[in-house]
Amino acid sequence: MASKKAYAVDIIEELRLAAAQLDGGQEERLAEAILASRRVFLAGAGRSGLMAKAFAMRLMHLGIDAYVVGETITPGISEGDVLIIGSGSGETRTLVAMAEKAKRLRASVAALTLAPDSPIGRLADLIVKLPGVSKEKPGDDGVTRQPMGSLFEQTLLIQFDAVILRLMEKLAQGTGAMFRQHANLE
Repeated sequence: MASKKAYAVDIIEELRLAAAQLDGGQEERLAEAILASRRVFLAGAGRSGLMAKAFAMRLMHLGIDAYVVGETITPGISEGDVLIIGSGSGETRTLVAMAEKAKRLRASVAALTLAPDSPIGRLADLIVKLPGVSKEKPGDDGVTRQPMGSLFEQTLLIQFDAVILRLMEKLAQGTGAMFRQHANLE
């Protein structure tokens, strides 16, 4: 029986190509915006929201005041805070409404998106453009063979983890220091 290449190899290759397109300057600006903020709020819908939650957890491990929008313990946003939104299309209505409200309350907005000229992109003070295609496009476009927004969501998590590495460097914190903030009631 002939051996088949694992799909994981295709996914890793797509991620390698996507990661090569990421802009280190945008990554740096996002890290600086986080450090300049009083508190950080994270939002995303669906799987993008899960990536935002993972990022919020790592920010907490670094000792940064981070909250996920919609959780019961999330306070109100205000001036001096930043709302970071992950949205491939930049058009998700609930996320657009959050960005509009954050702007009305004089908070900063950062968008990680495929579409800088989208409604969320136009509201954002800082844009991190991610490579890929939106979930509405078919997977046979040559950019990705993965379904829907998988490549965006995976690249979003990689970009968030890269920002964590930048923050660790800027804060002179290693993994050992982060463990002090790690959950211990497991």
